[in-house]
Amino acid sequence: MANQSEQTPNIYALLIGIDEYNSNRLYKNLKGCVRDINLVASYLLDTLKFPSERIFKLTSPNPEVAETIETKDVLPTYENIVAKFKAITEIAKSGDQVYVYYSGHGGQATTIYPEVKGADQYDEGIVPMDIGDGGRYLLDVELVTLLKRMTDKELIVTLIMDSCHSGGETRGDAAIRSGGGTDTKPPEKKSLVAEDEELIANWKALTEGGDGEIAWIPPAKNYLLLAACRPNEYAYEYAFDGKERHGALTYWLIQTLATSSKGLSFRKLYDRVCAQIQSKFPQQLPMLIGDGTRAVFGNETLPHYYSVTVSSVDANQKQVTLNAGLAHGLSKGTQFAIYPLIATDFSNKQQQLAIVEIVEVQASKSVAKVVEPKDGGIEVAQESKIEPGAPAVMVSAPVDLVRLVLLLDNKEAGDKEYQLPAELVDKQQEALEKVRQALAGNGWVVEVKASDKEKSHYQVAIGRDGEYEISSETPLKNLGNPLQIDAPEAAVAAVKRLVHLAKYQAVQSLDHPSSELADNLELELLDENKQPFAEPSNIRLTQGQQVFLRIKNTLSQDLNIAVLDLDATWAISQMPIKGTENIFFPLDSKDEIYLPMEPEVPEGEDYKQAKETLKLFATRGIANFQWLTLPALDENFGKRGALDEELERQAQTRGLGINPLNKLLGTIGADVENPPETRRMRVKSDPNAEWLTKQVTFTITKE
Repeated sequence: MANQSEQTPNIYALLIGIDEYNSNRLYKNLKGCVRDINLVASYLLDTLKFPSERIFKLTSPNPEVAETIETKDVLPTYENIVAKFKAITEIAKSGDQVYVYYSGHGGQATTIYPEVKGADQYDEGIVPMDIGDGGRYLLDVELVTLLKRMTDKELIVTLIMDSCHSGGETRGDAAIRSGGGTDTKPPEKKSLVAEDEELIANWKALTEGGDGEIAWIPPAKNYLLLAACRPNEYAYEYAFDGKERHGALTYWLIQTLATSSKGLSFRKLYDRVCAQIQSKFPQQLPMLIGDGTRAVFGNETLPHYYSVTVSSVDANQKQVTLNAGLAHGLSKGTQFAIYPLIATDFSNKQQQLAIVEIVEVQASKSVAKVVEPKDGGIEVAQESKIEPGAPAVMVSAPVDLVRLVLLLDNKEAGDKEYQLPAELVDKQQEALEKVRQALAGNGWVVEVKASDKEKSHYQVAIGRDGEYEISSETPLKNLGNPLQIDAPEAAVAAVKRLVHLAKYQAVQSLDHPSSELADNLELELLDENKQPFAEPSNIRLTQGQQVFLRIKNTLSQDLNIAVLDLDATWAISQMPIKGTENIFFPLDSKDEIYLPMEPEVPEGEDYKQAKETLKLFATRGIANFQWLTLPALDENFGKRGALDEELERQAQTRGLGINPLNKLLGTIGADVENPPETRRMRVKSDPNAEWLTKQVTFTITKE
């Protein structure tokens, strides 16, 4: 990555690495944490040319790791860590950036704040080196206050945690960064962060509304967390070069930054790191919470273009695994273009590395082969290499998702609504021929002959005011500004609207009623008192009325969920769940959540009321449905590539079975079996049983 010091002079870094812990009963020494911090520090100093006085480094080397014994760094005791947090908060000014990087053990202890967390609950946090000398954890309750002080001062905070909070053990040559269980011994020292009253008040303010999966996340746009893994997962350290241990997150994070020729957004960095970690440690999935469009070590906001991610590639560069599958509407034969890791302009075909075609589809992943030039692929340059984390954009839609359009150029002159003024009659053929040409090569919408009129999903004609009129039996409303037939590029814009509508309605039709999950997931919209509406099938809300979306998992297994909002502007967005906009939300077995909402009618004179649908997706595997999101009609559509497919990172799941897409627009029927999928020698489960959709629809009025 290029030197960015001139662009971002006001950055402070707090780097904490702990390999050696004072004698204690829970936390063994590690070997890669100080090396992680030295790697990060070297990158900041040597590559980005950060001023050394703005880097605060606390390390505790392991004597068994020779190159880290000699150090003049401050020791990462509880007292010193808190002091450095306070010092940076004091000297940094509004708008400055603060990067806090922690590499070491994560810990879990019986809560010392039962009045806010409840009896028999846990505190989580990072483990200072002096935990065994009567020291204490830097708890999540304390981190809330430390981070809140920073964001209250309008500092832009990034917290990177290469640690975890799960049970600790060693597997093969990979060490897990966590302790040997829950610590039941209360701390001997008082908090140095704040008095209990302030800590408890801040914790209550952030958590009582249910605004975060991880409590120490201030609800502010100035905060971003990149964690090595999800709660209850493992964060590994490993000797990647056969000699030196590093945390998996740190190793691939710095490798990605060092090999990128220009600035990356955190989302793009996350995509790459996730793919690399998942290829080595499938049970470790990093988390990104916050504004992922922010540049890494930069002030600017970088656009993020959702795409499927290449999660693995074979040694011969002939076959790849993509992290999208049946649950995302894919089928065999779908083709994707693969781009370099740093690509953002997916309309530039010169950047394409390869064309791949799906040959095997599972619940939330697909296997695709590289298409040879003789079969319609592209010639791959020898120096070009497909990497895990590379984006892939759909270039042809599955047959079931293709929409048929009929061009109607035979309207007669007259005063009726379905007729035209005389001066427009002779312009029909020329105007619609432009649409026909714009449709050429389109993978989502194709023309149908007049003899097959009954098969068409859309009809395009000329309206009485000389505009392109798009209908689905009757003219569609809320399509934005009229596209006058004489305006430059109007026909192209009309086709883009057709593609947008096709993708919107493809998401509407995505369904799986035969799923075994159907009876194990509850979804309903409740009023402000959390009570059901009298007519659940005909809910009418007034603008600003508070309601709650209730979701409950009655299954004996955890599910990963996402909620998409299909609104009247033809936009599809992902709803935050408990304050997070992560790729999914883990809904524990038997857990129930209430999402507060205040629906609004879109702005504009055309909207007196609006119909809106909330669509819930659930998978046993880890899936991301952000690829299905769309902007409002005409909004930045041309910048997202030929098809603007919104695909995003997801983890790998197992399963083979019947492809439901052949019956996507009707009822999907399949006999489903569901054996456990956690043992390698078990029969793989049917992937059709691993995902489900449910939805609620309501009408919003302004009064």
